[in-house]
Amino acid sequence: MNTVVAARTLLRRYDAKLKPYGVTVQQFSLLGSIRYYPGMSVVEMAERVRIDRTSLTRNLDLLERKGLVRRVAAPGNARLCEVTEAGERLLVDLIEEWKLAQAELMSELNADDAAAYLRVAKHMTTV
Repeated sequence: MNTVVAARTLLRRYDAKLKPYGVTVQQFSLLGSIRYYPGMSVVEMAERVRIDRTSLTRNLDLLERKGLVRRVAAPGNARLCEVTEAGERLLVDLIEEWKLAQAELMSELNADDAAAYLRVAKHMTTV
């Protein structure tokens, strides 16, 4: 239960930081994934960011309506996504805001707790 509460609390905290930019943490993660892993199909992206395809498609639709990504046809039935110029500009700002939010969170912890948190979080993403 503590893990669920902590995850929800962190998600709300980071969503609040990104709200002025008009995106959620999940959408920020998608923008970053599209930028750093070009050529990934929607199926591959769902696996990488660990969300179901329905949620992924819904978020991609929102990002596309905002002009931040575009979907392009690929060989076969695959669809690929690209970050638009507007998406690239926004992503620069989002990364900076994310770094500030991370620094703020870490400043609330002592060095040992911060190191333990990062170690546990990293381990949980590889399970």
